[in-house]
Amino acid sequence: MLNRLEMLRIFCIAAECKNFKEAAVRLHMSPQAVTRAIQELESLSGEMLFHRNTRQTRITHFGAALALRARHSVDAVDQLFQSFQEDQQEQIRGPVTLTAAVALGEDYLIPVLAELQQRYPLLQTDVRLSDATADTVDEQIDIGLRLGHVRNASMIARRVAQAGFVFVGTPALIARCGAPQTLEDLDKLPVTAVIDPNTGRPWPWFLADGQFWHPRQPAIQVTDTRAECRAMLHGMGFGQLIGFMAHPYLQNGQLQRVLPQLDPAPWDLYIYRPQRGPVAPRIRVVYDALCAAFSDTNRFPGMPDTD
Repeated sequence: MLNRLEMLRIFCIAAECKNFKEAAVRLHMSPQAVTRAIQELESLSGEMLFHRNTRQTRITHFGAALALRARHSVDAVDQLFQSFQEDQQEQIRGPVTLTAAVALGEDYLIPVLAELQQRYPLLQTDVRLSDATADTVDEQIDIGLRLGHVRNASMIARRVAQAGFVFVGTPALIARCGAPQTLEDLDKLPVTAVIDPNTGRPWPWFLADGQFWHPRQPAIQVTDTRAECRAMLHGMGFGQLIGFMAHPYLQNGQLQRVLPQLDPAPWDLYIYRPQRGPVAPRIRVVYDALCAAFSDTNRFPGMPDTD
């Protein structure tokens, strides 16, 4: 059985149409469903609302009077809910400061925030993209995205996905130098490296079983992962990329995997926020939207779900 408000809504549309089929088209439902709703309303009111035959449907005098009153009631309810939505829009306003690694931010975080701003035009986002670990207190960070464990107990962190690491090189580089078969081979081949902003030294490559390999004489070293990826695509060296960065280039053949037996276990991707009292509606909306978006493996190929 339909609720009474929905019955009245269907009845008001039917009263404006020449027959129930036209009303059904406007309501995106079947003519039979419209008929059942009208019959239920007639049963509740104890009055015929329409004269019906095989050719036409004509509203009764009682039905016309009821339709006039029903429209006022339905409009009043719609306005009530509209005011709720406007109140919510008003609450979702003001600044939200976020931090993420460069690789996550440019291609993945920004598109989600762009969609949110379409829904909440008064929302202001301040995005700090850096491969350095952000100080959430000093930098007044509201929400962060991080690969790897969030060790700060004062943070509320939600694990939303996983990201693996792969070793890659261009087909041209492999044709020129050969594909490495062991770590010892890498010492004789051009490789890339990224500077860890926390230490000033190149990040190690992460291997299976929690092991590491340090590039000794990289052909190129850069300060962020996006630049390293570009260097790999230009054939400057073999390197290690996060799976979601490598995925589109592996799909289109610009990169090929090497040394798959050395791939490390995937890292967890966390979305976190400081645990400091009540959460403002604007922060809650952004936090929940990011958790939902980054859990969607169709939206973010190359980032397997944690489940």
